[in-house]
Amino acid sequence: MQVAVVGGTGALGVPVVRELVARGHTVRVLSRTAPADPVPGTMHHAVDLVSGAGLDAALEGVYAVVDAVSHRGLRSAPVMVEGVRTLLAAEQRAQVGHHVEISIVGCEQVPFSYYRTKVAQERVVTSGPVPWTLLRATQFHDLIDEILGASATFRLAPRSAMRFQPIDIGAVAARLADAVDAGPSGRVRDLGGPAVQTLAELADIRRRVLGQSLLPLPVPPLGRAVRRVRNAALCLDSDGEAVSFDYAEWLHRRHAKPAS
Repeated sequence: MQVAVVGGTGALGVPVVRELVARGHTVRVLSRTAPADPVPGTMHHAVDLVSGAGLDAALEGVYAVVDAVSHRGLRSAPVMVEGVRTLLAAEQRAQVGHHVEISIVGCEQVPFSYYRTKVAQERVVTSGPVPWTLLRATQFHDLIDEILGASATFRLAPRSAMRFQPIDIGAVAARLADAVDAGPSGRVRDLGGPAVQTLAELADIRRRVLGQSLLPLPVPPLGRAVRRVRNAALCLDSDGEAVSFDYAEWLHRRHAKPAS
């Protein structure tokens, strides 16, 4: 199958591309700049979601599109909402048969700008002209580690009761590839990691695994967004599916010393 991965050079896009190639698909990587280390057998197409430049040529002959774009800057909406609208219009012109979208578990419950953007993006996809599949996943281990790593640079470990259920990015990439194989399926089962833990517990895990000595930094439960996350708004409900391995295992795998 001819598949295009938009944002195929990003943190999620790269494992999605690798998974699709491993399954025998012909994969086009769509992004603004070419990958520094391209996956063998793939072809890169330069595109711009905001202007739509390059999309028509990149989507010619493509059956399925996976949107793995993430833009956490101040201008996320033009890229992720209006950009996906532009993408869907190009898909319709190219007669693409399936659009696969990734979103965030509980995004409609947390009044945070990026989550509002994801909710708006979901609406564009689910009301759009191309048959679709929508997968919601919990936060990636990589994001949790980014947050805790930033605090650790100041020798601090956040103490907060905000609850997360982080998941390995590879498991999400595999499920997106499953969605490509299955064809348009609408909203599929939410996906998350195997353990719900507070940010304080996750910080303690990181400190122990990496052998760091850090000072506790209490995070007050101020604001509705923080209170919602503390109440597990970003974690799976009873209908979700918990898979893969937890943050401690992710850290051990990432920081394991190679055998001599």
